[in-house]
Amino acid sequence: MNAVILAVLIMLGLSLFRIHVVIALVIGAIAGGLLGGLSLNDTIEAFSSGLGGGATVALSYALLGSFAVGLTRTGLPELIVERALKMVNRRGGDRKKGLAKVLILFVILLIACFSQNLVPVHIAFIPILIPPILQVLNELGMDRRAVAAVLTFGLTAPYILLPAGFGKIFHEILQSNMADSGMEIELSSIPTAMLLPTAGLVVGLLIAVFFSYRKPRTYKQLSIAQEDTSETYSYSNRSILFAILSVVVTLAVQIPTESMILGALSGIIVLYITGSIRLAESEAILTDGMKMMAFIGFVMLAANGFAEVLRQTGEVQSLVTQASGLIGDNKALAALLMLIVGLFITMGIGSSFSTIPIIAAIYVPLAMELGFSPMATIALVGTAAALGDAGSPASDSTLGPTSGLNADGQHNHIWDTVVPTFLHYNIPLILFGWIAAMIF
Repeated sequence: MNAVILAVLIMLGLSLFRIHVVIALVIGAIAGGLLGGLSLNDTIEAFSSGLGGGATVALSYALLGSFAVGLTRTGLPELIVERALKMVNRRGGDRKKGLAKVLILFVILLIACFSQNLVPVHIAFIPILIPPILQVLNELGMDRRAVAAVLTFGLTAPYILLPAGFGKIFHEILQSNMADSGMEIELSSIPTAMLLPTAGLVVGLLIAVFFSYRKPRTYKQLSIAQEDTSETYSYSNRSILFAILSVVVTLAVQIPTESMILGALSGIIVLYITGSIRLAESEAILTDGMKMMAFIGFVMLAANGFAEVLRQTGEVQSLVTQASGLIGDNKALAALLMLIVGLFITMGIGSSFSTIPIIAAIYVPLAMELGFSPMATIALVGTAAALGDAGSPASDSTLGPTSGLNADGQHNHIWDTVVPTFLHYNIPLILFGWIAAMIF
């Protein structure tokens, strides 16, 4: 068996059996490295060398967690919860509650989409926005798996389709790597080619929200980052003003610098200066925030090590070569196998942006040899790269939603985020991506 397939299957299998995803990544990496021809020492060395690639992201999330917990001391989350609950209780009735659910999901979807293109902060908004409204979601009986599906859609579909913000980066990487592999394309042609695959994501979103997870689900009313308390913080006009100011400063610093670390640090400094966080209690507050986000940081570190092992085995190219040997001149089978192989590669690496250079170098020459048009090739490479960004245990498109929805310890990363997003997004992506490759 190919080392990439084995490593990914072991990682996913252990995760599904509720083995911690960090442990699953380490075991999967060791198995993949050994099968790929690396010695145990070489495997460990490759894994260790890859850890550094996730250090920046881990620190970013730790500081964002600290900032989110610091904001709770201003009373802003209590204000949000109080106003939202008043709105829900005032409306009353099952039909009106249903409308409130739709409204909340729509607002979350809108903000998530904006985070990719209009205000490109990526997942930085999640630990700030989601934990404060968990009590409202509980009051409405909303299934958090639906919220996870909405967030993951907003974190993936916009950059795949729209050439702005992170979408511009994705499209430019796609264009340059296809050109390096022998196929020149226009940036303007990418949105057209990716329209059908994105439509697949829309179908998955609608199924998740209106069918799979529309029934009420009961959660305990617990406070953020605590298990059995209901501590709240009073607020005043002054404290709310300072809270909003800290959020604005965070965004104002993060967007031009493209650094979540500087953004979160700026927000924390504002909370210090305004007295929203007292120096005497700051260490405990910031440590609590880092604990809340420690999970996502460690997973990202382990995921980078896992990906580096797979790269050094050379089995990624071998996997594509094996697949191409089964294709012959059957374009329909070729498109399907290319997408499935892309799924395995991206599930292991955890980032569509990092997967494009690997896939394009092999897929573009193969697509040209089989007679696929440039538009069809864009659809194949773009979709193959995006596959697994939704549904991978190591992707920030799944880790981000979990970091917010699990702030009170009631949302499982694998079964409540990864499995729902994998089923609702990767299957439609393969289907619609295959159709796009066939009709262009």
